[in-house]
Amino acid sequence: MHRLFVSDLHLSDDTPGIEAAFTGLLNRESPFDSLVMLGDVFEAWVGDDDDSPLADRVRLALRTLAESGTEILFMRGNRDFMLGEQFASDIGGTLLPDQTILDVAGQPTLLLHGDTLCTDDVDYQEFRQLVHSPDWQAEMLAKSLDERRELARQLRSMSIDAASNKPEDIMDVNQGAVSTAMRDAGVSQMVHGHTHRPDRHQCDIGERIVLGDWTAQAGWLLRERNSELSLERFSIG
Repeated sequence: MHRLFVSDLHLSDDTPGIEAAFTGLLNRESPFDSLVMLGDVFEAWVGDDDDSPLADRVRLALRTLAESGTEILFMRGNRDFMLGEQFASDIGGTLLPDQTILDVAGQPTLLLHGDTLCTDDVDYQEFRQLVHSPDWQAEMLAKSLDERRELARQLRSMSIDAASNKPEDIMDVNQGAVSTAMRDAGVSQMVHGHTHRPDRHQCDIGERIVLGDWTAQAGWLLRERNSELSLERFSIG
């Protein structure tokens, strides 16, 4: 098994270098068995009917990868929480539940984006509950693409302002939430993104592997090759 895990690319029209690095990675590593994307692949996602050139390019790159024989699994993040089954069909991939147990390097492993572990950030958790509700998403999808894009810009601006006024520690995971999630899932290994703090943490119940965010300077991936796992940083540009 040769599998790659990535998260937090935050692709947008403002990050052409990251987009090029991502497509370059897919081409360079191919053929490989499986690609797992743990959320925030996009900086914003306004619905699976998004017809922007960026959305079309990413769909094409992933569809081409799937047609080459690579399995594609993905889950929603806090920025692209509107990703759905149509996108999965478009790319020939599979949309995973927000918490998924997968065999990774011979161990049952809990995969998640990571935002649900940041339980000290009460305001964010309330916002997350709102925007993940079917009623809110249905109301959103009833709007035009231009209206949704404008709302996404407003929400992003509000998020940046809110984050600037929060202590750093409440935007990281709560260790109790990590232990509870692992125990409830019956696992001793977890992989997530979201916090932009890549590392391999030993905790009371096992190992928590955190994927890094992609920037103009560097990208991150977790590589599974048979029973070995390696967290890798690579240069961009």
